Order: sequence, then C-alpha cells, then structure tokens
Amino acid sequence: MTEVAVVSSSDLVRLRSLLTATGPAMELRSPLTGGVVGELPTSTAADVEVGAQLAHRAQAEWAARPIAERAGLLLDFHDQLLDQRDYFLDLLQSVGKDRLSAANEVLHVALTARYYGRTARRYLRSERGQGVLPLLTRVDRHYVPKGLVGVIGPWNYPLTMAISDGLAALAAGNAIMLKPDHQTPQVALAAVELLRSSGLPPDLWQVVHGRGTVVGRELIDVSDYVCFTGSTAAGRTVAAQCAHRLIGCSLELGGKNPMVILDDADVEATADGAVRASFSSAGQLCVSTERIYVAEPLFEPFTRAFVARTKALRLGYAPDFEHDIGCLINHDQLEQVSAHVEDAKTKGATVLTGGRRREDVGELFYEPTILTGVTPEMECYAEETFGPVVSIYPVLDDDEAVARANESDYGLNASVWTSDHERGRRVASKIKCGAVNVNEGFAATFGSIDAPMGGMKNSGLGRRQGRDGIRRFVDVQSVATQTGIPLAPSRGLDGKSFTSLMTGALRIMKKAGRA
Repeated sequence: MTEVAVVSSSDLVRLRSLLTATGPAMELRSPLTGGVVGELPTSTAADVEVGAQLAHRAQAEWAARPIAERAGLLLDFHDQLLDQRDYFLDLLQSVGKDRLSAANEVLHVALTARYYGRTARRYLRSERGQGVLPLLTRVDRHYVPKGLVGVIGPWNYPLTMAISDGLAALAAGNAIMLKPDHQTPQVALAAVELLRSSGLPPDLWQVVHGRGTVVGRELIDVSDYVCFTGSTAAGRTVAAQCAHRLIGCSLELGGKNPMVILDDADVEATADGAVRASFSSAGQLCVSTERIYVAEPLFEPFTRAFVARTKALRLGYAPDFEHDIGCLINHDQLEQVSAHVEDAKTKGATVLTGGRRREDVGELFYEPTILTGVTPEMECYAEETFGPVVSIYPVLDDDEAVARANESDYGLNASVWTSDHERGRRVASKIKCGAVNVNEGFAATFGSIDAPMGGMKNSGLGRRQGRDGIRRFVDVQSVATQTGIPLAPSRGLDGKSFTSLMTGALRIMKKAGRA
C-alpha cells in the first residue's frame, strides 16, 4: 500500500489559523497507518462564545446584502472547488476513502453550491399571500435568517456533511459555526479556506474543534438553529438540548437501509448497483444498503452475480482510481464490524464472501462481506453495522418485500430494482423511508439536490436539500396591511351585526372558490 502525505505541517499551520481554538492540542492520526500526522488546538467554552460574538456581528452585515450577492459567493465557490478537485480528492483519501468515493463528495458539494446559487432568490424572496378580505387585506411573507447556524459534522463524509448544510444557510443570510468531527477536521478547514478565497467574510464562518461531548454542547448553547449528522443516540441528545433552548434542529441519523429486488429486475445491472449501494466508502455512509430482499426466482442468479462482483473489489490505497474499497475510520469501527460478523457466524449465518480483516493491506481494512441466513437474534439483523457488511434474504412477492423492508426502527434510505419503472415507483411509495431510489442505491436522490433528504422513524428529523433544505434556516414573518374597514365592529355595526356580515362574506367567498 502506498501512502501519500497530503496534510503537511505547513498545511496544518495555515489551516490552524481558521480555527477559533486556544485549548490543548489534539493529535490527528491517519486511519491508513495509525501514525500521527499533526495536531490542532481544541476549542474551549470561551472560544465558542468569542466565535459566536464575531459571527453574529458578521451576520448582520451579511444578511443585509442582496440575495443575488450571497448566491454569487456559492457560484464562485463551485468553480474554485472544481478547480481544486484533485487536492480535495487527495485530502479525502488521506482519511481513508477510495478515490471514487472521495470524488462523489467533491461533486456533491459542487452540486449543492450551484443549486442554491441558482435557486436561493426563488426560495427566499418575499411573497404575497391571500388576505382575509379580498382587496382590503394584503399579506406579505418575508423569510428572515435565523442568525447563527450550528453545524456538527460526522467523520464519514467530512466534506459534504460539514459544508453542504452551511452553504444553504449562508445563502439564506446566516452565519455558521461548524464543529467538524475531531478525526477529520482538516478536510472542513480546507473547504472553509476555499470559501474565504471565494469572498466569504472572515468572521462569518467559524470553525471550532474538539470532541462533540464537550464542544458540541457549547456550540448548541450559542446557536439559533442546529444541523447534526451522526448516530441516533447522539441525535437524541442534540434534540433534547435544542428543545430545552426552544430552537429548531435537523438531524440525519442512523439507518438499516433495505434494497428490494423485484422478480423482473435485470440481474446483472442490479448486482452492479448492489455493490455500489453496499460497499461505497467501505459501507461507512448513512444511506448505505445493509439488507437486500430478493424475489425468490432471482435469488440464486442474483446471489451468484453479486458475490462474484464483490470478490473482484480491490482493497487498498493509492492516489488514483485503481482501488475500490478504502479503510475504516478507526479501531472502534473495525471492532464493531468484526463483532457483527463473528456474532452472525456463531449463531448460524453463512459468509458467502469476505468476513475477515485484511491487515496485509492495512490496519483498518475489512473485506466487503455478504451474509445469508441472518436471523433476528443476530446483532447485524436490526442494528446498524456501518461498514462493508450486507445480508441477503429471499422473499415470495412484492408485499413480503415491502413488509420486510419496513420491519425496522429506521427509515432513512431504500432502493427498489425492477424493469418496470411504474411498478418500481408504486413499491417505493410503500416503503417508510425518507428517500427511496428506483434502480439506483442512493445516488439518484442524494445527487438530485432538488430532492429533499432526511429520515423517518429513528433516522432523524427535518430535511436537507431542495426548498426544505434552505427554508429550515429562516423564520417566516407575516406582515398584513388592512385597508378601509377594520376586522372588528365599527361605523355603527355592533358585535352581532359584524358577525352576521362576516358570516355572509365567508359564504360568498366559498362560492367564489377562494381558499
């Protein structure tokens, strides 16, 4: 395995200047080798407070700028990010990703920047509403920035999940305070540096650093809205703290995502899709497939094709596209994956391929693994593995497939595979997940920025992307102007007469078809 030192000491010195942090240093370690690649200071409670004050001052001036000017920053960032694509690919590979998965992150952030750069004015401009009395009552709706948006990002998608939410919040006129995961802060810092070179005011996007149990709580205490991506358990803690402060939050949490393969699916194309859906980014993404339900007539041919393609995947690291699977992020994640597989094997599951660590490739590499015969008493049956492990099950028909897909406390992402698109959409609409893809594992919804993304059940609250993804960062203010007669008894009308007059007016407006 070849290692390329992407983050040099000079890089870290430069990126350190973007942090609001004066606390003790924390080491950064490479998941590829386990070696220390540098260190960054951590943020104290006082740092978070100072950063919030600076951000609030910058936000007042930023919100006063025209929407088109704010959106222009995102479009400039789009171009600069694509120009710096290879640097960010190297940076993402340094935290364990294969190069194609790294590329998907860069492309997603660029798509997000362009989407909100083009649509922000449409979603945020003031709108006329319908007043209670036609011609006499005017209603205007204004979209007012929340103020300071706190973003708590995960390690598994350290670019897109740290930056994409913030881009929409910026376009809406907010300031940002970002806490990237303490294992991958250099990725987010490099993106914020690029935003500054695109014209971002220096104090508008604050970055704090440290463990979520410490810095995350402080960040929530100074924010006006919070975006969190991470585990369901941590999401409950974030939601409780936000509820105590009476501020909103959006939470993208865990998943045990199902794939449903109908009896008319193209076996070869579906097997290709199942590999991407299950093993992209070594299975370390919230929308990764972990359960596959296959119509019985296709179970054997699909399994053969899926296993063959999985065996052909190439594990390793190099700054190129020659490897398909990178490593896991840390030893805790490796132990979780290994424990799930060993528990399943001990209780009778069959490993069709994979099922072992690959220390010959690197300390944190684990083979992509396919299990069959998984039953409810096994840990991997219902618990999220968050690694390159998937279980496959035969089903009799569409109804059983849907019932099994919905047999989960989670509801983040799902996919349906079929040759009949209408049939696929009908089945998809019955699956209780926030996003369902037909003939694609997750990229169709995730890459379509106009498609809202988020979870049902224990997979979270709120939506990122689309109109919902930017309007969560504003408060709606209604301004109503009354002309002529007031909405109260006046000019000789007593309460009884006023009530009768309004009753008649309501009947007339209903006949006229008014809302």
